[in-house]
Amino acid sequence: MSEHVIDFRSTDDHGHFRRALGRFATGVTIVTTRTADGKLEGLTANSFSSVSLDPPLVLWSLRRQAPSLGNFTTAGHFAVNVLGTHQKHLCRHFATPQPDKFETVAHRIGDHGAPLIEDAIARFECRTEQIIEAGDHLIFLGRVLRAAHRDGEPLIFATGALCSAATLPADTLANDSSANNAFANRERAS
Repeated sequence: MSEHVIDFRSTDDHGHFRRALGRFATGVTIVTTRTADGKLEGLTANSFSSVSLDPPLVLWSLRRQAPSLGNFTTAGHFAVNVLGTHQKHLCRHFATPQPDKFETVAHRIGDHGAPLIEDAIARFECRTEQIIEAGDHLIFLGRVLRAAHRDGEPLIFATGALCSAATLPADTLANDSSANNAFANRERAS
């Protein structure tokens, strides 16, 4: 297999950068909020990540040209709804501009005002702690006020496609207690 290398000091090949990033598999989420005047807003995002356990902090990012940017920056709260494989249609639904994305989607309003997608395999209700300018995106740092999870197979995005997780054979990290302990200790040290 050949390796594709681009030196960004001499080029701006965004396609190459996107393809390289696509090798890092991520979960798929719908990030939601409600504006002061009651408008429900939601979008598909795979930029979600945990930041801290104590205090519980998460982040996600939104490009500066997104039509919903103003609503997310002023709302004060947001929810991150982690999709399961049974919800792949929602990934496409919330990635497509529409006047009311919630009209045909089962949801309820969370304790802090943001819509919660029914049957999501995890949900995080957050207060916006900080918005950080970073290149062509804004990073939303949120304090988790409430979290919920359920059984289900996570929807994954990798190499430009939606996919599902495959369990590795027993001799891999997933079932190797010494490897799991080493990984958990490395995580705690980070």
